[in-house]
Amino acid sequence: MSSSLDACIDRPAGLVPVSVRALANEDSARWDDFVFRCPDATFFHRIGWKRIIEECFGHRTHYLLAERGARLVAVLPLAEVKSFLFGHALVSLPFCAYGGVAAADPEAVSALHAAARELGERLGVEHLELRDRTPRETAWPRQELYVRFRKEILTGIEANLTSIPRKQRAMVRKGIGRGLVSRIDPGVDSFFPLYADNVHRHGTPPLPKRYFETLRTTFDGDCEVLTVTDAGGRAVSSVLSFYFRDEVLPYYAGDVDAARDLAANDFKYWELIRRASERGLRFFDFGRSKRGTGAFAFKEHWGAEAIPLAYEYWLYRRDSIPENNPLNPKYRALMAMWRLLPLPLANAIGPHLVKSLG
Repeated sequence: MSSSLDACIDRPAGLVPVSVRALANEDSARWDDFVFRCPDATFFHRIGWKRIIEECFGHRTHYLLAERGARLVAVLPLAEVKSFLFGHALVSLPFCAYGGVAAADPEAVSALHAAARELGERLGVEHLELRDRTPRETAWPRQELYVRFRKEILTGIEANLTSIPRKQRAMVRKGIGRGLVSRIDPGVDSFFPLYADNVHRHGTPPLPKRYFETLRTTFDGDCEVLTVTDAGGRAVSSVLSFYFRDEVLPYYAGDVDAARDLAANDFKYWELIRRASERGLRFFDFGRSKRGTGAFAFKEHWGAEAIPLAYEYWLYRRDSIPENNPLNPKYRALMAMWRLLPLPLANAIGPHLVKSLG
């Protein structure tokens, strides 16, 4: 990977206009090189997501890049999602908390937004959804239900433990006192049953095990599973995390019903922070949560900063932004029904449904 930051430095437009085109096969390495060097990019802009979304969910992807002459200045990953619940959409990016344009050039943002709108029209979608971290199109309808949580990782075990609010720090110590231990797993065999049980209790269809296996093989050391075991060696809580530059992103998690009494989830996130500190990482990205939920409160209690997300929409064939969340009565009805299904049945049919819920 080049150490040059040329692709991430704003420059005057000069005489070379911004041009937008679709990603070609030979652009993949160049795309990822840009993503790793551009401060505006996230883990979810990595090129590996393209194959994952296509192969694991069957969605057609449309990856766009913007150039000034031979210089790559911005990227926009998009996927076409056809949902029986929420319609036909062009999204950046399904199954990802963040998306939208990653740019080193302000003019390239506008050019890619225009190209995405034109693409959505040609595809006949009902709406375009860009999952931005900050507002970019003030005139577009925006959903502000989600926030992301972020916490600085300090140097040293005691400094990080002290930075955790008192109540959660007590829960971490409780977990230590209960004899909990963390380990790094080579695969997802321990993680998946805990994850599937957790989402079933919450009324959500599980993502397929193959998806998590593909994440591990695609991103290799940048995708890691940490599992917590109790004093008897039983796996009680687990988390699959992504690593990008100087941050760790715990993204998928699962546990047994008894994890709360064991303080296993608090211990789990503490162990993730502790290990990240030892690796010299600087930020703990707790991912997105919906306002007013238990997950929102849990992350707040960890002293993480809540930062609003700006999910922005261009509407073609609908009058309002979609509600692919529990605020939608259709979604709530599905959740209530799902909790009644036996777990083996839910695990068997869930992956066929969840691909349209990303």
